[in-house]
Amino acid sequence: PEDGAGAAAPRPRVAVRREDFRIRRFIEKTGTTVLFVVDASGSSALYRLAEAKGAVELLLAETYARRDRVSLIAFRGQGTDVLLPPTRALARAKKVLAALPGGGGTPMAHAIDAAVAQAIATRRGGSSPLVVMMSDGRANIARDGTPGRKQAELDALAAGARFASQHIPAMFVDTSPRGEVMARRLAESMQARYLLLPSADAKALGGLVKTAMQMAEGNG
Repeated sequence: PEDGAGAAAPRPRVAVRREDFRIRRFIEKTGTTVLFVVDASGSSALYRLAEAKGAVELLLAETYARRDRVSLIAFRGQGTDVLLPPTRALARAKKVLAALPGGGGTPMAHAIDAAVAQAIATRRGGSSPLVVMMSDGRANIARDGTPGRKQAELDALAAGARFASQHIPAMFVDTSPRGEVMARRLAESMQARYLLLPSADAKALGGLVKTAMQMAEGNG
């Protein structure tokens, strides 16, 4: 046989570059953060706001039992207020909720925008967001702050579409006495589950939020 027959051929060198390495940051999941976005405007009569507060308290108790976090955003007048950043302090959440005043216009687009921003921040922090919007949907303050139902509704629906594009799990609880068409349209635009508050007792609300939380964790 010829010299060198049967010898292994030299292996080609593999060039390893710095950019070939990828470091993946690990963010520990911290459960679900339920973002309550509550309509405190004049379109919801005070007794309806009281019912909405009662429903939020039921959901707060459910989240506390699961050791999840809650945040409270209120909207009225021409804007929104983050009344309570994400917390597990149930007593503090109830205190802030009880002191929530009512009255003024309904800046629905601003409320949905605030929900998107808070949900994105929640995801970046490693938690799965679940938005619970509580409103009759009767928007009457446009995004630019001017009054007028037509433009306010268009702005709100556009905000709802942006919300849906972020794939944020959500419930829309209609706080009107018999159900508002606009509330349903907003829920559809947000791709949120719709629920009429008067037909929802404690058991129904509790069951729905459990299902929604499971959905949130699956999408987190």
